[in-house]
Amino acid sequence: MEIHEQPIFPHGFSCASRNCGLKPVGNDLSVFYSEAPASAAAVFTQNRFPGAPVLVGREIIRKGRLRAVVVNSKVSNVGTGEEGMVDARRMGIAASVELEVPADEVLMSSTGVIGKRLPIELIEAGLSGIRADLGSDPMLGAQGIMTTDTHPKAISLSLGDATITIVGKGAGMIEPNMATMLVYIFTDAAFDAGTLDRLLRAAVADSFNMLSIDSDTSTSDTCVILANGLAGEVPEERFGSALNAACVRMAELLARDGEGATKLLRARVHGAPDRLAARQVAKSIINSPLVKTMAFGADPNIGRVLMAVGKCFNVDQRPERVTVWINDQLIFRRGCRAEYDEQALREELRGDPIDIRVDMGMGNGDATAYGCDLTHGYIDENAAYYSS
Repeated sequence: MEIHEQPIFPHGFSCASRNCGLKPVGNDLSVFYSEAPASAAAVFTQNRFPGAPVLVGREIIRKGRLRAVVVNSKVSNVGTGEEGMVDARRMGIAASVELEVPADEVLMSSTGVIGKRLPIELIEAGLSGIRADLGSDPMLGAQGIMTTDTHPKAISLSLGDATITIVGKGAGMIEPNMATMLVYIFTDAAFDAGTLDRLLRAAVADSFNMLSIDSDTSTSDTCVILANGLAGEVPEERFGSALNAACVRMAELLARDGEGATKLLRARVHGAPDRLAARQVAKSIINSPLVKTMAFGADPNIGRVLMAVGKCFNVDQRPERVTVWINDQLIFRRGCRAEYDEQALREELRGDPIDIRVDMGMGNGDATAYGCDLTHGYIDENAAYYSS
């Protein structure tokens, strides 16, 4: 299984993207379309202030079937009350009319500024005629869903005759409890909605749910998978393994493009009392501002890693059993600092990625978390986000 050098769509899928006036420049509206009815499943944010598209999307996905997804950037349609709900439905209806598919088989997403009414008339006008623009390049659809992303993100891989394609965005306000930012997964493999739901949740658990840019959970997080079956059946185990690997790859792409980020940061914790403990400690390392600035400054500071592990108060741990590596360099063992060439490690940490590995020596729990460094660019981006 290899990621394609250039992403492609599975059989029967296409997309289009254009500027409808939400942004002064750049595409701000995308549609993804399946020529055949597709089984579907989705997971959404657990933030208690979900956007209108999330609320409507939860209703739509109960049917377990989709034909299209419509997405706008710049305005998230969050905190907009009943008017926002009406606008979300209007957005889906406009796409359904243009694509000639049932309105209850179109999922909508919005991303951008919170608390601002969606300019629905611009979106409706932008959707008019967009069917003629449908094409086979997933990167085109990825362009219209970006907010503070520096580049569009799409990947694909093949499993025999079947293909899995993932289109995603997300650069800040990222630490989901249930899904991630905006991620759309398309496949021509044949699965029913119930099986897709189970496979999606398993893949999300070890990829997007282990991703954090800034420890903040967005109000708009959505991850959806569509399977139109045009390539026939694929063994479930094989498909699940490929889906997991593809989701991890997309999580790393999203982490590396975090707001202001200059490098990918990965934390693997093993030897934890159990899997839940390993996940908690790995996330603690990734989320620590001190660890993140350590990564940015290429400073192999043992104390910051130990602090991030030790502050997980409800995780059973013994300092004398802990071993720590940074980029495979042993820096701490059995309660004491190990001997190593600090200057050589500093030079290595100027590169990308940075891997922190912790063996807690307590059990079989294993987990990996994905994040990025914390730079001046993150502050600059978010200090002026509303006007960006």
